[in-house]
Amino acid sequence: MGIVDKMKETLGVDDAADKAKDKSEQVSGKASDTGGKTSQVGDKAKGMVDKGGDKVDDMTGGKASGQVDSAQDKAKDIIDKKMPGS
Repeated sequence: MGIVDKMKETLGVDDAADKAKDKSEQVSGKASDTGGKTSQVGDKAKGMVDKGGDKVDDMTGGKASGQVDSAQDKAKDIIDKKMPGS
């Protein structure tokens, strides 16, 4: 064993590297698990946009339904851009 190996052993450098690797794998796994939740939130948000637009249509008697539909489409496009996979 060389002097560098002895220093690593004394300082626990290899143990710290292993711990850091384990932690990064844990974080990576958690990040991939949130993909489904993001999709659910995006779908729920788009449903709320539809509901809100339908309410406006009901309140105005459908007089501005084209504009409401356009606004709904734009809002859903923004949700899709901000939350991919939804």
